[in-house]
Amino acid sequence: MKQFAILFIAACALSVRASGLESLEIFVRTVKTGRADFTQVVTSPPMQGQVPRVKTSTGTFEFARPSRFRFVYKKPFEQSIVADGQTLWLYDVDLNQVTARKQSQVLGSTPASLIAATPDLRALQADFTLVDAPDKDGLQWVAASPKSRDGQLQSVRVGFRVGVKVADLAVLEILDSFGQRSVLTFSAFQANASLDANSFEFRPPPKADVIRQ
Repeated sequence: MKQFAILFIAACALSVRASGLESLEIFVRTVKTGRADFTQVVTSPPMQGQVPRVKTSTGTFEFARPSRFRFVYKKPFEQSIVADGQTLWLYDVDLNQVTARKQSQVLGSTPASLIAATPDLRALQADFTLVDAPDKDGLQWVAASPKSRDGQLQSVRVGFRVGVKVADLAVLEILDSFGQRSVLTFSAFQANASLDANSFEFRPPPKADVIRQ
């Protein structure tokens, strides 16, 4: 009888286990700020039978919901992408060049809106079709397809490592319309981290070439 009770409880636990879509909802609802390290692997489609080109970058990621985040690429080239709530800034250190765009015009159907910008799941569903994807590599996955076909984004998959209270962001897979695949793997993720108030401010460095679009 005791063994039967244990098996019954285990079966019930499996039956109510959160899906990828539920994990995304938990993540958006409960994780208001976050910090993590990341490794990004970009694989370009092969051309004329050549081996696909692979580029690996590393850096840090922070966000504060809604609409503020910072990607800092450290290797192999220094680059920053900062969203301050009004403007999206892209700074290339080697070129000493800054590109500034209105955030409201570029963040709707982007991977950043999936994990950092959107205030709630309903707002996210206005821009994406969201469906559960099969569990893989010990993660729960959700697949997202942009409703607008005007951009370069084809599809996104987000993988969560499910904890006791929150869903931890683990992997972000991006496929663009040119067949290029980008996989960001997050580590040392801190949910609801205490962030510096100036984390999402950006001022173009002196003598930098600033391009406003």
